[in-house]
Amino acid sequence: MAANRRKLKLGIALTAVVIVAVGVGIGTANAGTRGPWHSSKPARTAPRTAPTKALPTKASPAVSSAAPSATSSRTASTAPSAPASPVTSASASASATSSAAPGRWTPPPANATFDYQIGGAYTPPSGTTVVSRDSEATPAAGIYDICYLNAFQAQPGAESWWKTNHPDLLLHDKNGELVVDEDWDELMLDFSTEAKRTALTGIVGGWIDRCAAKGFQAVEPDNLDSYTRSGGLLTQTQAIAYVTSLASRAHAKGLAIGQKNTAELSSANARKAGLDFAVAEECADFDECDAYTASYGDNVIVIEYSRSGFAKACKAYGSRLSIVLRDVDVTTPGSESYVHEAC
Repeated sequence: MAANRRKLKLGIALTAVVIVAVGVGIGTANAGTRGPWHSSKPARTAPRTAPTKALPTKASPAVSSAAPSATSSRTASTAPSAPASPVTSASASASATSSAAPGRWTPPPANATFDYQIGGAYTPPSGTTVVSRDSEATPAAGIYDICYLNAFQAQPGAESWWKTNHPDLLLHDKNGELVVDEDWDELMLDFSTEAKRTALTGIVGGWIDRCAAKGFQAVEPDNLDSYTRSGGLLTQTQAIAYVTSLASRAHAKGLAIGQKNTAELSSANARKAGLDFAVAEECADFDECDAYTASYGDNVIVIEYSRSGFAKACKAYGSRLSIVLRDVDVTTPGSESYVHEAC
């Protein structure tokens, strides 16, 4: 199931002033070009489309000079700088803030009014108490903020950085060729050994640290299910080991960490990994929500992209889970395709 799950990302063009291509940017949902998602039920394997226009390059999050500054979606940025120090973050309460305490974290509140803003930050609709934004965005004031980042694959624009600095952390097939996730046209990261997982945790950990420093309360690492698209080169056991190390890093910074999709992950493995909540795309549309509630109870965020899936989710879980209907490109208000509704 998760092998065919549509993820949220959008290709963003590099500007001429880019010094080093690094893995940072805005994530968006996009059903792609292989099938007309708007004419029928979206194909779960449809790839993302390229952007219709260039978006401005953003300032680089601060991490060590040996790693890209962050990874979330599609934007490349300038050369990374020194690591940032933690700063005050918002609390789990929608109305109060407090300093994030290492070793103490709180998952998003259940049955919250949620908004998915990884396609671009904007003033949350009235009543919103939880929002997920790209790691490059500023957290929304006064509510619970989740930091979206891509932890298991390298987005377009960052390939040369990985090839130059960490070619050993890119997945290669038996012929030595780089493995590309054909669904999303991304190079896959290699977390097959303990040494590689440790190295990747050092890089992605810098991005997690940055989320904490900016004031987010949780992280949402995407592509946990990349092993299902690796042609057997990666395994779920390896993915669990890797996300476990990311969870430890997040918790050490006072951040909760969410399971992104991957409905086949068992409750036992979710507990083993130290995951705190779930972010599930189209779980009602594909009859998967129970897989997440079995692990996390009511601490499940549901994003539906079809009116029918949203109605189904609200009918079955509207009094328990955080449910939102969004347009498949996760656009901002003012866009002709913008859709936002919560139940």
